[in-house]
Amino acid sequence: MEAYKRHQVIWSALQTICRGRICRKFNMTFEELHQEGPVLLIPNHVTAWDPLLVAMSLRKKHVYYVASEHIFRLGAVSRLLEWALAPIARRKASSGADTVKACLRQLREGHSVCLFAEGEQSWTGENHPVFPATGKLAKISGATLVTYRLEGAYLSCPRWGRGIRRGRIYGHPVGIYPPERLKDLSPQQIDALIEQDIRESAWERQEKDPVAYRGKHPAEGMERALYLCPGCRKIGTLQTRGDRVFCTCGLSLRYTETGFFAPAQPFAHLGQWDDWQQEILVNRAFVPESAGVLFSDDHVQLSRIENGHKNTVLQKGKLFQTGDALVLGENCFLLKKISSMAMVLSDRLLFTVEDTYYELLAKDNINFRKYLELWKGE
Repeated sequence: MEAYKRHQVIWSALQTICRGRICRKFNMTFEELHQEGPVLLIPNHVTAWDPLLVAMSLRKKHVYYVASEHIFRLGAVSRLLEWALAPIARRKASSGADTVKACLRQLREGHSVCLFAEGEQSWTGENHPVFPATGKLAKISGATLVTYRLEGAYLSCPRWGRGIRRGRIYGHPVGIYPPERLKDLSPQQIDALIEQDIRESAWERQEKDPVAYRGKHPAEGMERALYLCPGCRKIGTLQTRGDRVFCTCGLSLRYTETGFFAPAQPFAHLGQWDDWQQEILVNRAFVPESAGVLFSDDHVQLSRIENGHKNTVLQKGKLFQTGDALVLGENCFLLKKISSMAMVLSDRLLFTVEDTYYELLAKDNINFRKYLELWKGE
């Protein structure tokens, strides 16, 4: 109880210090949550700032956040976060069983938990599916399920981008479902309810009510989301500068303040481009880098993540994607042996082989998405 009281005091202090600054920085308005008792709060996940943005609606509602395991490997910063806020660790590209147990423990002790059930930030301004176990967790927790939606946040701070573009964000609770209501629903029905409530399309919203999102060099970093040029069908040739995305083959588009491309051909927005490139990638209808190598990247670090959030560096060098394996130096991982794979932010690719958990870390502007999407298509 002593630790919980400390967490509440720190939560209240951070609200007082940060609330006005965050709202001004993002031009954010919000609706507060006034639900009594423990809640399982599930928002959509669109930016790295989401925990702070959601917290604007939680002035009187302390929650424990489920956070990516990598934040527990930051030395003194991690120790401070654990002491002050006690986030719940979630290993990407793993079963998540330990995370579910930790969430249930907090909820059954009468505390509230915030879980970004999509598992990762949106790359394209559209939602990811929620984890299949989310509905089961909500059903057995005994807590009130609250769904929450951030609107307009993707274009303020896209996952692939650099810096913040000031536009307009609105955050609000969508649905409040007491335990009695959840008892009558199956886990699958609860999953569907969550996905319906948190659904948010940046492009549909901009088409209906366009808002300008202004920032410096707005297109820069987009090559971390887009890996395949529609002009030459080569991977790794896209570049960005200022408000332009272009390719060595001559393709050139301007990224506008509303998030759309000019000209609007071959794609009006990043979401359309991504749908196309995923289909081409999975069908392997692109130009490979060379015989036996589909694509590759320099300056990649491979590590093994062990219990206690320990990080053991195994190799540094060039990462190759062959037709059936990931290869870095003497380390070769067959795609069929990789049981799960996921990304953190834009520079970390995590995967599990049997019971071993690995991380690939990029120091340059590397696109890891192509490795992830190719594995998913296997």
